[in-house]
Amino acid sequence: MSDLFKNIDARTKLAGTNKLEILLFTLGEDQRSGRREHFGINVFKVREVMRTPEITHAPETPANVEGMVSLRGVLVPVIDLAKYAGIVTNNRPEIMIVSEYNGHTQGFLVEAVDTILRLDWTSMRVPPDMLSHQMSGLVTAVTELDSGKLVMMLDVEKVLAEALQTDLTIDSETVIRDTKFAEKRVFYADDSAVARRQIELTLDAMGLKHQSAVNGRRAWDELQRIARSAEIQGRPVRDFIQLILTDVEMPEMDGYMLTRMVKTDIRFAGIPVLMHSSLSGTSNQKLGQSVGVDGYVSKFEAHKLSQAIANYLLEAQTA
Repeated sequence: MSDLFKNIDARTKLAGTNKLEILLFTLGEDQRSGRREHFGINVFKVREVMRTPEITHAPETPANVEGMVSLRGVLVPVIDLAKYAGIVTNNRPEIMIVSEYNGHTQGFLVEAVDTILRLDWTSMRVPPDMLSHQMSGLVTAVTELDSGKLVMMLDVEKVLAEALQTDLTIDSETVIRDTKFAEKRVFYADDSAVARRQIELTLDAMGLKHQSAVNGRRAWDELQRIARSAEIQGRPVRDFIQLILTDVEMPEMDGYMLTRMVKTDIRFAGIPVLMHSSLSGTSNQKLGQSVGVDGYVSKFEAHKLSQAIANYLLEAQTA
């Protein structure tokens, strides 16, 4: 299975092209619908794929965690994605996808993996309300392949936050407040409802105004509208927005492309762009730098997000 990931070096060239590569997998045939749904996960989040190893079932673990496995001496929590997604199946999960988010490793049990597909983010759409409701908000993007197969991207950040019972509350004592923030506005884009909620709570705790979009395309459309309004008033865009915060993975337009669009438009001169992502590896940070990102901060660490935003806002004001 390691052959699936031989071309990882070539994947680093995808930044700024609005393309991604996803690993396709299935969770089993749902007994209620008789369908076998197909899902995808960004290859950059996958460390390896292996046959399901022996799992140690430990007490006092969250209900959605099957247990722990030892990978090269490190204990890793294992989540059965079919159970989590509410898919009732008799198929035993034969495969474990080992993924890494924000420096934390976990295993996802799946029925089978298929192949790696290179797609354009423009083909990934925001899921319709009916599908979002059916999947309890677990799907962040959906696309139809040439074969007619429907592929859904799971909100893995939501899975991890709920399955591992991550504490997403904001300690107001750890965030930075400043009277200068009262008139500052942050624009942020993220397709994960869980991530958007934590960003909102962090910005509120900092006393900042904010505006959001659910993906890069909608963010760019709104930023364009703001820029046109600024032009009509004869004012710079930075009078209306002082910082842009963007996720990396988003349907229709990813964070790399959004950053490139902002950085090549002189109307947004002087507005820092921070990349906010669970893709925390050094290589991904370098990819962000290649399209002009000013800074990089990991998700679900409110104090670090607060510090990064405060630093750039105060630095921009001084400049």
